[in-house]
Amino acid sequence: MFVSARKRLFFLFISSLLLLLLAPSDGSSNSTTNLNQSHNKTGRIILARMSSKSKSGRSIRVLFYCHVISQIAAVLLATGGAALSLMNFENSFSNSHQRVGLALYGFMWLQPLIGFFRPERGVKVRSLWYFLHWLLGIAICATGITNVYIGLHTYHERTTKSVKLWTGLLTFELSLLLFFYLLIDRWSYMMKQGNAPIELV
Repeated sequence: MFVSARKRLFFLFISSLLLLLLAPSDGSSNSTTNLNQSHNKTGRIILARMSSKSKSGRSIRVLFYCHVISQIAAVLLATGGAALSLMNFENSFSNSHQRVGLALYGFMWLQPLIGFFRPERGVKVRSLWYFLHWLLGIAICATGITNVYIGLHTYHERTTKSVKLWTGLLTFELSLLLFFYLLIDRWSYMMKQGNAPIELV
């Protein structure tokens, strides 16, 4: 069942990618592309944290498909942002933001490919695969968020315009997401604290 589902997801992923690449672009650029990518990455972390607390098979399956859909959307959004930046900006890769961004795009495309070659449950390499997939995802998110800050700093250096508002908003958003991430991690423990303990006789 999961093998045919994987094939359908792989087909959907490739089809979406082809549609994105073949779709015409008006060449306009959006200065908030990096902020949108950062929001999408950190939102996926919270989705993953919620799925680790779920017990029901149906809800795990729903969260898995939400994970896959959000990953496809994030890869397509980031690919669109990369295409716009290549078409509209000077790309000498002379600053850290551009070089880190290029490396992130490579690792970002590696992540879904790793996902399609997930070993079946019960196979010994499944734990190693899960750890590497998780570690790469966390590293991509953390590096992407850091790169947004680097990009804001680079923008400030080139234009001398103030980016304090954008930096503050991004920091506030990340603080909220971190709070919810930690809250979800401890939620079941906090709920158990209200239950009276059962005494053994």
